[in-house]
Amino acid sequence: MRGWAERFMASGGAMARGLLPSYLLLLAQENLEFRLPEIKSLLSLCGGQFSSQQEIRINSPFWILNIPSEEMARGLMKRTVCAKSVFELWGQGKSAEELYTSLKNYPMEKMVPYLQSNSTYKIHIHAFNKTLTQDKKIRRIDALEFLPFEGKVNLKNPEHIFWILEDYGMDPNNVPEDPLDLYFGRWIANGQRELIESYSVKRRHFIGNTSMDACLSFIMANHGRVKANDVVFDPFVGTGGLLISSARFGAYVCGTDIDYNTVHGLGKASRKNQKWRGPDENIRANLRQYGLEKYYLDALVSDASKPIWRKEMLFDAIITDPPYGIREATRRTGSQKEILKATERGTENHISISSNYHLSDIFFDLLNSAAEYLVMGGRLVYWLPVYKPEYTEEIIPRHPCLKLISNCEQMLSSHTSRRLITMEKVKEFEVKCSWVCCAKWRLSNI
Repeated sequence: MRGWAERFMASGGAMARGLLPSYLLLLAQENLEFRLPEIKSLLSLCGGQFSSQQEIRINSPFWILNIPSEEMARGLMKRTVCAKSVFELWGQGKSAEELYTSLKNYPMEKMVPYLQSNSTYKIHIHAFNKTLTQDKKIRRIDALEFLPFEGKVNLKNPEHIFWILEDYGMDPNNVPEDPLDLYFGRWIANGQRELIESYSVKRRHFIGNTSMDACLSFIMANHGRVKANDVVFDPFVGTGGLLISSARFGAYVCGTDIDYNTVHGLGKASRKNQKWRGPDENIRANLRQYGLEKYYLDALVSDASKPIWRKEMLFDAIITDPPYGIREATRRTGSQKEILKATERGTENHISISSNYHLSDIFFDLLNSAAEYLVMGGRLVYWLPVYKPEYTEEIIPRHPCLKLISNCEQMLSSHTSRRLITMEKVKEFEVKCSWVCCAKWRLSNI
């Protein structure tokens, strides 16, 4: 034990050098482009910022982050659906020898609390892109006998769990004999991957043709930095799938939609072998299904192209999936001719005639509304459909009050995709400025 202390004093220790503690993230290998914006957003929500002493390999399942405290690491894992687990990193290397050397140089004072004789522990082996035999796993554990564990092994209910993690690269057709990177760490917490299954659309009470996948719905809420007691709005609410993820994180939710039948849960059902919607098949019932009804404010039948709110900052986040005209029609009430006639008669309060609502107009109105009704620092998260052969970053709608935070692609076909756009309000709303900026984008994309 004395030798370990001497080595720590000689090296000065990571904390003595003023470095933040290192934590290892084990990430899920899906929605790869969405992972970094989610982690960055959640760290900022926890009061920190994204920091790494090493270059992040975007497609890798292993990221080393420098986080101020274990409490912040736990806070991150209480929200993320992109990360599986987080570990306090004790050692790493390109080979077993490098890993062991790294472990021997880890500060002893940080190890001691988890090595006590009255504690229990176990060591778990995880190999990415390779299956290890039980014999190889045992040999890897035995090779760590130099670590001064004094507690007892408990495989069923240990107080402390330690992981050896091995990375065999990304190519399943060319797996190396030896790992490319090795890590050893103390398990801290798991992410929220179980939400994907427990909130699956397949078992949801009320669904539509375009109900959002549960995983993407939670990712959108995380990109929007939704937190407890926020007010979150969806102007194209549909069956309310995006409200559920925000309510799960403690936000109060509301929405609007032009489709009367959808808002009120009437008409034809979207499920196979079901002709008509049931008597209690609606947005409120969806939130009730998950014990979230107390967070539901309301849903209104309303046209997203027409202002209905008082002129002030109302929402902490606007999270939405606008209609693209593929499976759901893009509509708004009235035509210009009918609106003019109604105005002349003084009966503008209810117009049932619908007209086409062009995509360019949808995003023009959406960004203007976000700039006007979001609180400062509030976020707009929405999907933008893209024709890939003609896509450039210049087509992303911009607004002088909104800062682009992230832009992630989800492939739909060989020629089409949609991009999850996250923007943050950074400037007070000004009518003249917003109109000119958005109008330029609109005219160039009609």
